[in-house]
Amino acid sequence: MATKRSLATKLGVVAGFEDPRVALEQYPTPPDLAAHVVHLADLHGDVDGRTVVDLGTGTGMLALAAALRGPARVFGIELDRSALTTASANERRVAASAPVHWVQADATRLPLRIPDPVTVVMNPPFGAQDGNRNADRGFLSTASEIADVSYSVHNGGSRAFVESFAADNGGEVTHAFAAAFELAAQFDHHTDAARDIDAEVYRIEWR
Repeated sequence: MATKRSLATKLGVVAGFEDPRVALEQYPTPPDLAAHVVHLADLHGDVDGRTVVDLGTGTGMLALAAALRGPARVFGIELDRSALTTASANERRVAASAPVHWVQADATRLPLRIPDPVTVVMNPPFGAQDGNRNADRGFLSTASEIADVSYSVHNGGSRAFVESFAADNGGEVTHAFAAAFELAAQFDHHTDAARDIDAEVYRIEWR
């Protein structure tokens, strides 16, 4: 198995959003964080030979990280067509061997059936924008419907919410850890060139 560091290096070529939309909270997942999440999933046997679905894939960072670790197939679900165009170009840059299917759709209203078994990886909107509170709830709901295991990145301080949601929807948080999420300035309201925000990653088994 390739190391987490080598995976992060390969993901360094993944381009971010050309015209990020603040309403969709389009922040690219850092390569180091994507490598950490997918490496953990791989160690638990949740990638190799399985179908991996990246809900809200953006420009494909988590989907492509998974595609480098031997899944049967990967689906990247994204509402923004421009982001999917970049994701497709990123697939060529990364040169993953597993097939990646890019699907334009609302990740909270998935329009297709996914072959089992399914692992979901996702960095959903944190719900930080006005009127977008609890935006990650819909993504977790989709994961509970299609996956038997999911890995998701959330805003710091989300543990009580994630554990409660999982318990109410036939799931159980098996692993949780804190992570730094480097946020580069890309919107007018950003005053720093870059800053780290507190994030949390959860592995949930769904029944």
